[in-house]
Amino acid sequence: MSDLSDETIAIGELSSRTGASVRALRYYEQHGLLRSARTAAGHRRFPPADVETVRRIRLLLNAGFPLADVAWVIPCFDDEGVQLDACVADRIHAHLLVVEERMAELGEQQHAIHRLQQLVRA
Repeated sequence: MSDLSDETIAIGELSSRTGASVRALRYYEQHGLLRSARTAAGHRRFPPADVETVRRIRLLLNAGFPLADVAWVIPCFDDEGVQLDACVADRIHAHLLVVEERMAELGEQQHAIHRLQQLVRA
């Protein structure tokens, strides 16, 4: 195998640049969200563009998207990665509706807990 060190970055460097743990990066790779090349010693090497890919993955995961949706949405970023293709608008909207429904349910639970707290004798 050729020396990949000049045009790629090690997993530790990718972790440092993105804030994602090495374990998370391996998990993303295992699920096909990232692809690495291997050195002769078997060490993972990633293209520098994966820094942005990992940031996008983390954004989607932080928004609560399941991994299957993340895998579906990632290729929909444009070449510069600053916008998403319009084909994902429906999926994003549907996810927002689910989140808003959960928020309403949590609000009801919070209200019920406050009522219960008022019933507690001091």
